[in-house]
Amino acid sequence: MPYRVDFPRREDHILDLLVALGALDVECDQAGMAALMPDSAAPEQIARALGIDAISVSPAVARDDGSVWRLGPRSLRIGHLQIIPARGAPESGALRLIDGAAFGTGLHPTTALCLESLQDVIPNLRPHALLDVGTGSGILALAGLMMGVPRALGIDIDDGALRVAAENARINALEARLELVHGGPDIVPGMWPLVVANVLAAPLIQMAPALVRRVGRSGHLLLSGIPAAVERDVDRVYKRAGMRRVCERSRAGWVTLEFQATW
Repeated sequence: MPYRVDFPRREDHILDLLVALGALDVECDQAGMAALMPDSAAPEQIARALGIDAISVSPAVARDDGSVWRLGPRSLRIGHLQIIPARGAPESGALRLIDGAAFGTGLHPTTALCLESLQDVIPNLRPHALLDVGTGSGILALAGLMMGVPRALGIDIDDGALRVAAENARINALEARLELVHGGPDIVPGMWPLVVANVLAAPLIQMAPALVRRVGRSGHLLLSGIPAAVERDVDRVYKRAGMRRVCERSRAGWVTLEFQATW
């Protein structure tokens, strides 16, 4: 389990040492330095290497349901979308996100792949609405709204995630266009021109009949959270359900698939 170390001073040789010992993340400011260290580098080892008696150690905080280790939120750009921490100064056209426990910071490859796919799909499809299944922080639904989709519905079985998504919608002044509902795709009425689901491969396979029923005529379906090893299994299930595979994206062992309805 990674842990955090803090140093009251900022010096290049400390940074070099931390990197050599496998630091997962490092931040420097006027107050000093902080780093996320792997458990393979014991605090005693770091202290000896620096020639000091002890170092300040504290628990690390993982983002995206424990899958991404970072010291804190930070700005990043995915395609033409800028994502910034809510605590920072607002920037025109940027999506602001609070530091919540819900999945969806933009740091995980599955989220980044979805955001890249949305930037390709939305300008061509021009959907009047978007359904985000397993919305988490709401990042995909909110990004879709910022890309011009008039309205979105985000659903999730985690009430905590829905609260995070609601706050993210509020601070981006998008709460009037984003509806949030507790539940899965079987509770959603109607058909949608664009459906996105960034969850895990097993739920995607299990939810396939319900998800496909939510896709409107010639509508598009984006699926993410798929390990490369089970891509074919997911692909097979949705093709059997009448979806046509349009394209795919992959990064760091993860795959995002885009399908189009054949009806």
